[in-house]
Amino acid sequence: MTPDPVEEARAVLPDPVRSLALDGAPEARAVLPGKARPTRADLAAAADRTIPDVLTPGLAVLFVGINPGLWSAATGWHFARPGNRFWPALHRGGFTPRLLHPSEQDELPALRLGITNMASRASARADELSTAELLDGAAILTDKVARFRPRWVAVVGVTAYRIGFRRPKATFGPQPESLAGARLWVLPNPSGLNAHFTPVTLGLAFAELRVATDLPEPSP
Repeated sequence: MTPDPVEEARAVLPDPVRSLALDGAPEARAVLPGKARPTRADLAAAADRTIPDVLTPGLAVLFVGINPGLWSAATGWHFARPGNRFWPALHRGGFTPRLLHPSEQDELPALRLGITNMASRASARADELSTAELLDGAAILTDKVARFRPRWVAVVGVTAYRIGFRRPKATFGPQPESLAGARLWVLPNPSGLNAHFTPVTLGLAFAELRVATDLPEPSP
């Protein structure tokens, strides 16, 4: 029988974190009131662009996306596409005191959190990336981690991790190896296309990581 990811996570999470991860949380809106949505032309023009990392030295957790989507490249915000569940999962997991909008990404370093990507160029879908791009991205990420020294690196997408780091049998959760001195964790891909995980089970996966890092819940 396939293990239920919710029940597995419940077994390891303390009550306060479990409650937060299971509570209802609104989905992040892609654009705040008063901010124009990217047009189809904007999205088409965003292909192959790069966006800056949210990264400072000495973070507790550096989250690593696969690569920017077109919405992210058009806006400059990580995990910006409507339906992407990264920001709700980050909140459900107890990393942020409230649900942040993607445009508020620069608030993360004050919480000792950051974001980068395995591959830098934007594409409509992550499966447009080549194996060579992910291998090169893993090498660049290793150098970045050695320079900025986060305590934990959380790769958001097990397939990208398996390919980029040549770990074909890697699973979710803590990894046995380290990366340039940082501990490694693999999280589910929060894309709305990932039907294997619901907002609740994503929140639980993020909460399990937060417990492992010993980060306190931020005050509201």
